[in-house]
Amino acid sequence: MLPYIGEFAGTALLIILGCGVVANVNLTGSGMKGAGALQICIAWGLAVMIPAFIFGEASGASFNPALTLALAVDGSFPWSQVPGYILAQLLGAFVGACIVYVLFKGHFDATEDPGTKLGVFATGPSIKNFWLNFFSEFIGTFILVFAIKGISNVSGIAMGVDKLFVFGIIVAIGMSLGGLTGYAINPARDLGPRLAHAVLPIKGKGDSNFSYGLTVPLFAPILGAICAVLLYAAIPW
Repeated sequence: MLPYIGEFAGTALLIILGCGVVANVNLTGSGMKGAGALQICIAWGLAVMIPAFIFGEASGASFNPALTLALAVDGSFPWSQVPGYILAQLLGAFVGACIVYVLFKGHFDATEDPGTKLGVFATGPSIKNFWLNFFSEFIGTFILVFAIKGISNVSGIAMGVDKLFVFGIIVAIGMSLGGLTGYAINPARDLGPRLAHAVLPIKGKGDSNFSYGLTVPLFAPILGAICAVLLYAAIPW
C-alpha cells in the first residue's frame, strides 16, 4: 500500500507546485504575475524533484504513467503494480489541481481570459498542428525517460544526486521545448488537472479542450517513453 500512497501524495505535491507556479505567474492579482517562463520552468523542475526526494524510497517516484508503463515494458517494474500506480498518479494529479484552485480562487475569479485559467491546469499548443504537437510531446518524453535511464551509467553516484539530475532534465526540456505545447511529458500531469478544470466551479472557465487533452498529451508521452526504453536497451553500453 505504501508505494501507491507515495505515488498519490507525490503526484499531488508535484501538481500543487507545478500548476501553482503557472497560477502564480499568470492569474490576475497575483503578487508574482508576469514573472515569466523562466520561473515556470525552474519551478516545474523543483516540483518534480521535491516529491522525488520525499517519496523516492517508498514508491520509486515515478509520478508519471508514461514512465511507469515504459519501465514495465523494459522489465524494471512489475506489470502487476502498473494499474495501481497509474490510478494513484491520476487521483493525485486531480487532488493537487483542486488544491491549487482553492488556493487561487480569488485570482481565478479576477481573471477574465478562459484560456489563462485552463492554462493553469492543462497544456496546449502555441500553434495548432496535430502531428507536430504530437511529435513535440513524443520527443520531450523520449528525452526525459532516456535521460532517466542514462543516469544509471554514472558510476559511484551519491544517494540523492539522481534527483538533482531529474530536476535538470525537466528544466532543460521546459526551456528548450516548452513553448511548443507546454511540455506535459506526463499523461497524469495533464489529464488529472484537466478533469479538475472540467468539474470545478471556476468562474468563466470556458471549455476544457478534451479534444486535445485526450490525444496529444495522453498518448504521445506514452509512445515516447516506450521508445526511449527500447532504444536504451538496444544500445550495447
